[in-house]
Amino acid sequence: MGFNYCGRGMAEQQEKSFQRQETVFPNTKELLAKKAERGIRYYKSIGLGFKTPKEAITGTYVDRKCPFTGNVSIRGRILKGLCISKKMKNTIVIRRDYLHYVKKYKRFEKRHGTTAAHCSPCFAHVKVGDIVTIGQCRPLSKTVRFNVLKVEPFKIVGNVKKQFMLF
Repeated sequence: MGFNYCGRGMAEQQEKSFQRQETVFPNTKELLAKKAERGIRYYKSIGLGFKTPKEAITGTYVDRKCPFTGNVSIRGRILKGLCISKKMKNTIVIRRDYLHYVKKYKRFEKRHGTTAAHCSPCFAHVKVGDIVTIGQCRPLSKTVRFNVLKVEPFKIVGNVKKQFMLF
């Protein structure tokens, strides 16, 4: 149950409390005079060769944990993996496969690890089976320390969790 203000420069209201971007003051004279049609929206380039998605620039969502419109900086590791779950709100689970060498048998064994990542509303089109690039940021919750930066559509035939892909 949420509010649905679709008026001039108003953000999508999905929560019980009023949602607004921290860096934008909604009652400025410029907003009411010049930019009444589309409103003022804060967005930034995160650098590292990643482009800001069009949905982050033109969208009306409010997400404090989004690296493009919120107060989160990307630093540290950049990882690539396969999306295996999208059951949580704004969070996806990434599977990363790798080979581990066993010295005794002089062979490799398959292993995998899963990582939870925050998925901003600008990547609402992400599906299970897509290849996702994630970047490390500050801890966003108990288990989430990464943010989705790029989504590459990919079609997997069969069970996504049983596939083994090296990136």
